[in-house]
Amino acid sequence: MTTTPLADRHATTTVAARATELSKIYGQGETRVVALDQVSVDFRQAEFTAIMGPSGSGKSTLMHCVAGLDSFSSGSVRIGDTELGSLKDKQLTKLRRDKIGFIFQAFNLLPTLTALENITLPMDIAGRRPDKQWLDSVISMIGLADRLTHRPSQLSGGQQQRVAVARALASRPDIIFGDEPTGNLDSRAGAEVLGFLRNSVRELGQTVVMVTHDPVAAAYADRVVFLADGRIVDELYDPTADAVLDRMKRLDTRTVRTS
Repeated sequence: MTTTPLADRHATTTVAARATELSKIYGQGETRVVALDQVSVDFRQAEFTAIMGPSGSGKSTLMHCVAGLDSFSSGSVRIGDTELGSLKDKQLTKLRRDKIGFIFQAFNLLPTLTALENITLPMDIAGRRPDKQWLDSVISMIGLADRLTHRPSQLSGGQQQRVAVARALASRPDIIFGDEPTGNLDSRAGAEVLGFLRNSVRELGQTVVMVTHDPVAAAYADRVVFLADGRIVDELYDPTADAVLDRMKRLDTRTVRTS
């Protein structure tokens, strides 16, 4: 794995989530597929990490397992000090609700609710009142203060995704996961959403982990983790789009040679 002196600055940073020797296997015998092969990785607080890799590399599986949205075959996952494998279903649901934010590619907004109601929905379901100062900061950052009474059908795709970002941030989770959060947006709207995510890390101290296939999107992150064949094979700090593209080309060549 490629290392960099820049990694040293994170040596004492608190870990928001950690996977240790994490494996995910589907099927048995001839149909057996190893989606994750003993992956170990840390996601540090107040850091923006992008996960990249060729199709079928295991990047979405890794994020879903660490986010508690999918089970794993062996190894361990921790969110803060909590081991996910030891939790029962109700405990896992509560952890996801209280500690994790998730940004879906398809927005997943309720059409009958206003933008503000969609933003506060997870806290409303949990019976919790939002922290007004924090909520105001989030709404100010996404720049939709004048659209809060509008329903999703009255918003553009970029505005809907900004609402989805605000919903993930509003409960002040320990960590936010994004599954191709700009995949359905044009380049301008995508850049806006990525800018909000980056600012949430730098200005609000949020932790963000994003799966993406786009080198330009990955360049907004502090670090890029590269997967191939279910394993972490490379890592890049302070990425540029060109550097990410170069690494991805190498991985694509490697995948062709080994397939």
